[in-house]
Amino acid sequence: MRLSRIGRVLAIGAVIGAVVLVAIVLFGPGKGDSYEVTARFINGGQLVKGNPVQSGGVPIGTVKGIEITEDGQADISFTIKEKYAPLREGSRATIRQFSQSGIANRYIDITYPPNGSEEIADGGRIEIDSTKTAVDLDELFNTIDPKTRKSLQKFFKGSAAQFSGRGKQANVGLQYLNPSLATTSRLFNELTRDQRVLERFLVDSSRLVTTIAERRDDLAALIGNANSTTRALGNQKAALAESIDKLPPFMRRANTTFVNLRAALNDVDPLVDASKPVARRLGPFLNESRAFATDAVPTVRDLSRTIRRRGRDNDLINLLDALPRLNEIATVTKQRTAAPGGRKYSVGNTRGSFQETTAAFKSAGPEIAFARPYTPDFVGWFDDFSTTGAGLDVYGGTARGQLQFTPLLFGAGSGGHFRRCPGSAEAPAADGSNVLSQAEQDQLGCRESDRGVR
Repeated sequence: MRLSRIGRVLAIGAVIGAVVLVAIVLFGPGKGDSYEVTARFINGGQLVKGNPVQSGGVPIGTVKGIEITEDGQADISFTIKEKYAPLREGSRATIRQFSQSGIANRYIDITYPPNGSEEIADGGRIEIDSTKTAVDLDELFNTIDPKTRKSLQKFFKGSAAQFSGRGKQANVGLQYLNPSLATTSRLFNELTRDQRVLERFLVDSSRLVTTIAERRDDLAALIGNANSTTRALGNQKAALAESIDKLPPFMRRANTTFVNLRAALNDVDPLVDASKPVARRLGPFLNESRAFATDAVPTVRDLSRTIRRRGRDNDLINLLDALPRLNEIATVTKQRTAAPGGRKYSVGNTRGSFQETTAAFKSAGPEIAFARPYTPDFVGWFDDFSTTGAGLDVYGGTARGQLQFTPLLFGAGSGGHFRRCPGSAEAPAADGSNVLSQAEQDQLGCRESDRGVR
């Protein structure tokens, strides 16, 4: 009996020890789960104990505990398997959700930093500037008023009608949209990396929008003019189609031009280098120009009002609209009238002023050509007519005179020169520029052989 009782006690102890051992093996922390890290988030993001920790879609750990800090934030501790431990400084933790709904559909996604960062010690922390919390739709809808929420419902209903029967085509389109969204995500990550620059950009954008709002009338006029321009382009569909048809050959030639431009840019480098000293000296001038541009703002504003002002018949555009069309005066052939004494008289079917001027110039061509050789004599006459050779010296005003004698006096020179050509008082130029051709001599009725100077 005594041995039997001892055996029973030992058996019960062995059973209890086995149960404890099995519990430790099954539920206790294993060797691979001994590495633990705590990350601080703005809120818990509906995480619960036991949610997985992943990286690149691979489970690497488990959420072990959640504690609320004094300022309402959440300290979430999780373990990392030995295979993926330790984490490194710069690791980012993000609370995400799986596609299915449920109480445990959240997980922590870990993004590793580049190699070379220092290790996070066991029990270390990931600060709040390296964590992100998922935004639930409920939080978004809570910020929307009932009217906007109703409009949003109509939008979703309209979207459902829009994609009805076209789901397959929409899925194909969304596949092409995925790279754009991924690139946009990287873009916003770069924008939020430098918060000071982003804040400055937002402030400048606010000022820009405010300035545009102050000039909403001008903006409305711009949009109206753009609408008129677009409508005019639409009315020229045939010409636009022809331009588009000629665009591919133009682009091919432009490609060749751009390729040749590369070599030209190398040739321009010396010019750029030579311009650098001048560019530096332009600094003071540009500073003065900035002040000038600032002072010119009222003038430009007044000029804008002069050109276009609200109301009828009170600006420059209304004045130009009231004048006859320049196109009809300059280029159109039509019945015209003249009113020299106030009474209109018909002058018949008359061409525009451009055609008449062109015809007048063409008709005046022979007269101008006939008078051209006399230009040196005419200019010389003006020069002699305008001055007597007067000048000043130490004795006061002086005048110079010159006597000329005909070469026929005293038996000098030669006679019989009765048909001298214009400009023949000068010696023939070496390049023959003042020697008239035979056709010109026949037209002017002169002879080169009668030139007074050889």
